Amino acid sequence: MYRMSLMTMLCPPTLAPKLDLFKCMKMCLIHDMAESIVGDITPVDGVPKPEKSRREAETMDYISKNLLGKVYGGLAGAEIRAIWQEYEDSKTLESHFVHDLDKMELLTQMVEYEKRGNKALDLGEFAYVATKIVLPETQKWAEEILRERDEFWGTKAHVHGEAGADGGVKADKVKAQEAYYNKEGAAP
Repeated sequence: MYRMSLMTMLCPPTLAPKLDLFKCMKMCLIHDMAESIVGDITPVDGVPKPEKSRREAETMDYISKNLLGKVYGGLAGAEIRAIWQEYEDSKTLESHFVHDLDKMELLTQMVEYEKRGNKALDLGEFAYVATKIVLPETQKWAEEILRERDEFWGTKAHVHGEAGADGGVKADKVKAQEAYYNKEGAAP
């Protein structure tokens, strides 16, 4: 969340004027707030997307009304809940950008962990999320990260998750990720 907020400041110059970057920073900080109570439900956990959404919405209602309901007469909680819902609905340019940043942060973290592992840790199965980035500007950014990753690995064989099962990722993982990202209400 924090790194994603910082990444908004690195927004590609062709995209930045089209966005409310202050709102994007808030959205980055808020988008996973429900996880503080329900936990981080991932595509491989077997929880259907509608159930995950229900749990998280219920949790955000609790946070915004019960925990923050008296802060500034409820305005703070209402704003946080509205920004979270905008992210979940994924209909605005800001929400698309923040969904992309969430994936970009995962790619960045993947490469960092691989470098720390000194080529003993191949996390290429996570590169798959690059195929789900929707904005052209952030797609280019993801391509740069994956190029950096390929340069790091050099000629040593490594998994290319962006190639799905053909890249060395088990077909069941690809299927779970596809189901998660392509169901109605899922991130674009």
